[in-house]
Amino acid sequence: MKRNSINYISIVLLAFFASLHGYSQTAFISYPKSTGKHAETFSRVEDSLRKQFEDKKLQWPPEQMYLRSFKFDRQLEVWVKETGNGPFKFFKTYKVCMQSGTMGPKRMEGDYQVPEGFYYINEFNPNSNYHLALGLNYPNASDRLLSDSLRPGNSIYIHGSCVSTGCIAISDAPIEELYLLASQVKDQGQDFIPVHVFPVKYNIKKSFDYLAQATKENQPLQQFAVTLKGAFDHFESKKQLPIILVNKRGEYIVN
Repeated sequence: MKRNSINYISIVLLAFFASLHGYSQTAFISYPKSTGKHAETFSRVEDSLRKQFEDKKLQWPPEQMYLRSFKFDRQLEVWVKETGNGPFKFFKTYKVCMQSGTMGPKRMEGDYQVPEGFYYINEFNPNSNYHLALGLNYPNASDRLLSDSLRPGNSIYIHGSCVSTGCIAISDAPIEELYLLASQVKDQGQDFIPVHVFPVKYNIKKSFDYLAQATKENQPLQQFAVTLKGAFDHFESKKQLPIILVNKRGEYIVN
C-alpha cells in the first residue's frame, strides 16, 4: 500500500505511540490516584495484584497494558508488557457479566451497541455510578466518519456493576483490579492504553461459526469483521500490536 493512498486521520494504537516522543494525551479526565474513598480498596487490591503477578512470574508493575474484549464470548483479556520492545504476556481474563446489542459496530446514539474497533482509555472515573469506570475514546476517527453525524453516541466505559446500555460491565471486584492496573501503567508512562473490541474470539470455532451465521446476509458487516480479524491475527502471531490507520472513507487499515 502506497503511503499517499492513506489518509492519516488517526493513529490509534500503541505500536505507533512509541515513536511519538513527547506526545501527551490531553483528553484524560480524573487522572487516577489511589486516594480518597477508594484508598483502602486500592491498597488491598494492589497487594492482591502483586501476588498474582509474582505467581505468574510477571514484572510488577508492568510498563504497558493492552486489553482485548470479545462480545460473543463475553471475555475481557488483559495483556502486559515488561519492556518497550518485548512481547506482550497474558495476565488474566475477566468475565463480561453484561453487555447489550448484537454483532457489529456502534453507529448511533441509543442503539445500545457495544462498539467494535480500536480504542484507548481516555478517562478514569473513580466516582462512577457503576463503582469505577474506564472510558473509551468512542467515537474515534473511524466512528466519526461512519456513524450518525449528529448523534453518534458517547460515554462508553468498561465499568463495574452488571448493567449495560452499550458499555462493557465486568462487576465490581474485577474493575477494582483493572482500574488500579491501568493507573499503574499510566504512572509508568503509558499515556495510551489500547482496547480492541472484537465481535468474537476468532480462533474459537463455535464463536467464528456464530459470527459467520450472524453476518451471512450483511456483506459490509462481514468485511468489517474480516478487517478486525487482521488485527487479531497480527497480535496472535507476534504478541505485538499492529499499527492501525483510518482512511478517508473511515475504514481501518491494519499494518
